[in-house]
Amino acid sequence: MKKITLYILFLIASYGYGQELNLPVWTQYLADNDFIVSPTFAGIGDNFKIRANGLTQWVGIKNAPDNQALYADFRIANQSGVGISAYNDRNGNTRQKGIKFSYAHHIILDYKSKQYLSFGLSYNINSFRIDIENFENGEGTPIVDPSITDDRAISNNNFDVGFLYRWNRFYASFNMNNFLDKDIDNFTGIELEPSKLLNYQIYSGYVIQSKRNKNVEFEPSVFYQLFNSDKRSATDINFKYRKFNRDGDYYWIGGSYRFLNDQLLKPLNVGPMAGIMKNRLYFAYSYQLTINDLSGFNSGTHSITIGLDFMQNASNCACTKGTSYRKYKNNGNNRN
Repeated sequence: MKKITLYILFLIASYGYGQELNLPVWTQYLADNDFIVSPTFAGIGDNFKIRANGLTQWVGIKNAPDNQALYADFRIANQSGVGISAYNDRNGNTRQKGIKFSYAHHIILDYKSKQYLSFGLSYNINSFRIDIENFENGEGTPIVDPSITDDRAISNNNFDVGFLYRWNRFYASFNMNNFLDKDIDNFTGIELEPSKLLNYQIYSGYVIQSKRNKNVEFEPSVFYQLFNSDKRSATDINFKYRKFNRDGDYYWIGGSYRFLNDQLLKPLNVGPMAGIMKNRLYFAYSYQLTINDLSGFNSGTHSITIGLDFMQNASNCACTKGTSYRKYKNNGNNRN
């Protein structure tokens, strides 16, 4: 039992640091919200898009991580878009909050073959705090330590940059996150927190329109992440089925499989997901089953996404249209 407890504490701590390493730690980006992955997706489509995510990890484990996040992006010109994202993460007695401001510009490489290139840049602010007022001596009473006299909080700034290539219904983005080293405030005097946060992400997929039913789409995709400091890497393999009605509303179902790249047949987690868009209102749910020693102590991770699309004038530039045939098709409703 002691070994399992230590294992749980280690994973919770790793998750806490992971928020600023990579915000989309689970499958929120699959809830029709590619902007979570890369700033290059800001402004693609004809709507002002807002998405809110709530995630509860490892249900059944006391003080397991909880996360709330808000994302919004919209086009500000024919070929440019901006976005903002914010998150709040709670991990036992640790708190993390962050906000990100993003800008993207889209250009046409070849109009006839529908080839587009996008550039994106983000400025990030992250804060980390330890709740010293909740420390206990194990008997339910607070710890009285004269050496602990302040709030034990620190903030850091950083930058992300990304590139997105689209060819008809194929898309591939490459991102470099957290260029700057992190300032470390060693609360304990021992460097337990990583200072080098640079990581690389590749997100790619293809939207396939059914030949039998033009209202049906299939979307396989892959998400790859590599940490520059220790060369750790992980991959998500995803698949989505999407069906539209004549008004442009749709629903989708899918699944995700995540693994460390040196353990292909040993998934970190697997799970189904589903979502629906109706009258520009959006709702999605995903469930992730943890496949490791924690599986016997929790019932999985649950994530809910709600969203709203506001009307916005269509761009005169084809480079702001997305890869989904129906989601971004200019029709009478202009629905996303």
